[in-house]
Amino acid sequence: MSSYAASIPNEGNINRVEFDNGLVLLIYENRAVESVNITASLHAGSIYEKPERSGLASLAASALLTGTQQRSFDEIHASLENIGAELSLRGHIHKLGLFGKALAEDLGPLLETASEALRYPTFPAEHVERLRGERLTWLQYSSFDTRYRASKAMRQALYPASHPYHYGTHGDEESIAGITEAELSAFHASHVGPDGMILVIVGNVDTEEALRLVRETLGDWRNPEQSEVARADFPEAPNGTERQRVFVLGKTQCDISMGALGPARGAADYLAAQIANSVLGEFGMMGRIGKSVREEQGLAYYAYSHLGGGHGPDPWIVSAGVNPDNVEKAIDSILFQIERLVSEAVSDEDLADNQSYFTGRLPLRLESNEGISSQIHAMESYKLGLNYLAEYKDMIYRISKDDALRAAQRYLDPNNMVIAVAGPAPDSSRNA
Repeated sequence: MSSYAASIPNEGNINRVEFDNGLVLLIYENRAVESVNITASLHAGSIYEKPERSGLASLAASALLTGTQQRSFDEIHASLENIGAELSLRGHIHKLGLFGKALAEDLGPLLETASEALRYPTFPAEHVERLRGERLTWLQYSSFDTRYRASKAMRQALYPASHPYHYGTHGDEESIAGITEAELSAFHASHVGPDGMILVIVGNVDTEEALRLVRETLGDWRNPEQSEVARADFPEAPNGTERQRVFVLGKTQCDISMGALGPARGAADYLAAQIANSVLGEFGMMGRIGKSVREEQGLAYYAYSHLGGGHGPDPWIVSAGVNPDNVEKAIDSILFQIERLVSEAVSDEDLADNQSYFTGRLPLRLESNEGISSQIHAMESYKLGLNYLAEYKDMIYRISKDDALRAAQRYLDPNNMVIAVAGPAPDSSRNA
């Protein structure tokens, strides 16, 4: 291992411990700071909810810190404020995420509060109603957001109604309005547990002391009712181009969302697909799409591509904001760039520039406890291995032009995509 590789998180300086309740703890000592960060995840995301209760998992996650068997909402948040600590929970598709930050000396109280919220929430009615109101307001606002509406329409067309990716984690107005405190409590009882939990601690901590604190706060946690891990299958890819159009009153701009099924994070060709995506719509001024559609032709206010990469088949997306008169021209231009990406290898210069970009930004992601904690959590969650960061540079430079081409060809087909457009209605309807 090179001196550079040895200086970043790796199997030699990350302490990994498996608890008998299924929790996996990873500790990385960073003595250069005075703070500590915790990042955790549990198998309690929206993949475990029924379609008619879309948003249940994320609402439950938001409500975990509103009251526990030991303390009220005010007491919980006053205790965090008194030590200048931060703690938040958020629901995702596959997992519930927990994030916390405090001075290193306050790791104990931070873990105690996190444990209390995860194990003994009470879901007090007044705070559930407050969160419900906030969510409904957000959903109503989003219904007039053309970028949100285009993205939602694309996802719903790309994934069948039986697939968990068809539904957003935030739910809809009908489902959120119907969720009860009893359902939140039942969801917590069935899905929030230590089996499969990942907890990462990064900062100015002593490994043995951090291990002791985790044993005291989470080591005795058991949930015999915790459900088995749910998986998201790859659905059938689009057969031909599918168009979706959403009309939003009062708007003057259109947003375009074009999608195909992308690779999961653990796929062997994920990094090659990332390189291909960067060339297509990320690197520099948003890659080839940004250069052509926005800079050279002036067809879009923004235009870029994005590759997901979670535990399942996240979409490979191209997004653009355009004048309604330029919608078809922008779509045709984007499809041309996708066709180019899947029909010819990228240039030596494009490959070298993007390899340098990918490896150059890694140290920036490791400048803070938050960044280090996030990277270590990803290594464990996606089973990348604890030497992933140390080997990352070599892996990137082993990717060839043909690797990027094959990855693009596997996931992208300009003739088989979902294309959603959200914006103003035609003139005859716009002024009605």
